[in-house]
Amino acid sequence: MTTPPTPEPGDSSEPTAPSEPSEPSAEDKAEELRRFNTREQDSAWRAVAYMLTGPLIYGGLGALADHWLGTTWLVGVGIVGGMALSLYLIWFRYGTH
Repeated sequence: MTTPPTPEPGDSSEPTAPSEPSEPSAEDKAEELRRFNTREQDSAWRAVAYMLTGPLIYGGLGALADHWLGTTWLVGVGIVGGMALSLYLIWFRYGTH
């Protein structure tokens, strides 16, 4: 049975301890801030889109149902219901963080 050779003191094959993490540079901080601002801006525009599309879609469905059934009140119900659903969706997605 043979023993493995012992490494010399100057041998670079020895594992080195991981270096301590350095402080992020100003460029890294600026990039992280830019990404954060982009995410927040995307969330804001998405909320605006929900506020617009909910009443438009459900109001449109109410208008189609009014035309088909010969009534006049389903458009209002669709618009109010679409707004309520939009507000609930925004609260559920963004208000629970």
